[in-house]
Amino acid sequence: MNSNQQFSVSCHILAVLTAYGDAPVTSETIALSVDTNPVVIRRIMSHLRQHGLVESRSGSNGGWRLTRPASALSLREVYQAVSHESVLAMHQHPNPDCLIGGHIQEALGGVFNQAQTAMELALEKFSVADVLAETLRANLLDRDKRLDMSDLQN
Repeated sequence: MNSNQQFSVSCHILAVLTAYGDAPVTSETIALSVDTNPVVIRRIMSHLRQHGLVESRSGSNGGWRLTRPASALSLREVYQAVSHESVLAMHQHPNPDCLIGGHIQEALGGVFNQAQTAMELALEKFSVADVLAETLRANLLDRDKRLDMSDLQN
């Protein structure tokens, strides 16, 4: 799974944990929501735990929980916990003897760094709580649309 997918899955996971409040949530329960294998969830959770975003408890009442309120977890923190590469990747083997290829990496490097910084600053403005709130809002709108459609069918 590439870093961009790990980031979106991580946001999904953290929104699930937020919805459960302080109750521990198993990898199996999270995997059902994400529609993936619990092993994938545990792999991502290990990165989130290493960065202090989640904690786990073992045993029959065990599972995962957030380490602090979702409103205090920025999406930038989540991104940095699971992303191991820049969003914009440089191609690795331009022709060094070419007029363009010899210096394309230098030319694009500053642009890519500025774009990465801008993206991370934008992510800083949103929290995991915002993601859950938007998910719930969209769910209500979708439910209302389904209700309206059923009215039309009667």
